[in-house]
Amino acid sequence: MTRLVLGSASAGRLKVLRQAGVEPLVIVSGVDEDVVSAGLGPGVTASQLVSALARAKAEQVVRAVDHMVAADCVVVGCDSMLSLNGRLSGKPQTVAEARRQWQSMAGRPGQLYTGHSVIRLLDNKIAHCVDETSITTVFFGTPSPDDLESYLASGESLQVAGGFTLDGLGGWFIDRIDGDPSNVIGLSLPLLRSLLHQVGLSVAALWAEVVG
Repeated sequence: MTRLVLGSASAGRLKVLRQAGVEPLVIVSGVDEDVVSAGLGPGVTASQLVSALARAKAEQVVRAVDHMVAADCVVVGCDSMLSLNGRLSGKPQTVAEARRQWQSMAGRPGQLYTGHSVIRLLDNKIAHCVDETSITTVFFGTPSPDDLESYLASGESLQVAGGFTLDGLGGWFIDRIDGDPSNVIGLSLPLLRSLLHQVGLSVAALWAEVVG
């Protein structure tokens, strides 16, 4: 059976895969995102940035995969950022930063970019590499001051790109989305299905351990 290796510590991405019938092996990368971003130079687009970060994470995880797993597996790396008024935001580093983020995006739309990198390993060698970005527009509501402070106190905003979630407490403050909901959680199932097909895999091949 082909094993899917998820190169991310994201609980949301893990949840998306599990609900879709896949139990991945999780190996968290230690990529320095600032170093990768700086190496891209000026003028990089949001799509190029998240794609490069996703590839860097996937490549680092490939080097950490046990040789028995690397005999037949696919490594998936992802990175998400929110674009709002031309400014990109990753995970807020402090509650104060998350508060400013929410104050700027309340009542407005933003674009959630998630870069996906898929590396297919066969016989301990890289057989295929593909990268692509999925974009979903998120229309934010306006939480009351008390609700916002309670949300910030939960700590959830510090764990996710853009300081919000669709599948957690932050879902209360999202009015609607235009695009793939799983992409907002951090991993687009439709895009991943397409990328897996490009590297010679069907999604059914990854269900075997769960439904076989």
